[in-house]
Amino acid sequence: MYEMLVGLNVTDDEIYTAYRVAMKPILVQYGGGFSSDFKVSETLVPTENNDINRVFTIYFTDKTAMENFFSNPEYLAVKNKFFEKSVSTATILSSYTKV
Repeated sequence: MYEMLVGLNVTDDEIYTAYRVAMKPILVQYGGGFSSDFKVSETLVPTENNDINRVFTIYFTDKTAMENFFSNPEYLAVKNKFFEKSVSTATILSSYTKV
């Protein structure tokens, strides 16, 4: 399994929630899902000077599935419609093959 630890600064929780609902069926097609998802109230040390108020892990069957998901035209349309309007910064904190 290939997994990423992601930090976001969500600026509109309602639109971000709509993004997650719209993208989930596409994510599942690529063997993906979310393992952990936290809304955080304070960031003690921001990464790359980016504020973070949401941290989650997203997984795929492998790295190729992840790349195919993020380049999928349906996903890109959902991202453009919801994600871009609801998130000010996104930081990949780590990516790894989970054993």
